Amino acid sequence: MAGFIAGVLFGLISVGVMLPMSFAEKRAALTAAFLNRFGIGVVIGCVELGRPGWLVGLAFGLLLSAPSALITRAYAPILGLGSVGGVLIGGLIHGWS
Repeated sequence: MAGFIAGVLFGLISVGVMLPMSFAEKRAALTAAFLNRFGIGVVIGCVELGRPGWLVGLAFGLLLSAPSALITRAYAPILGLGSVGGVLIGGLIHGWS
């Protein structure tokens, strides 16, 4: 449940960051961003790898953000937000050590 809530919050934050930007297909871009970030939260909430939560979050944040970064070629903002969000979600759900 924590991963679901974290995913919704992360998705809403991502959409909020993107709202002022202009896109050819804005609705599709916002929906894709929400679903991607929601998925990051859900996956991090579901996995238990025996590693520090922040590290698991970082790994999944980067892994699940990589396809969008490759397609859009906006590497820094997409990978940066994915990794920061993943670290925070992983640390909060599974611990920092």
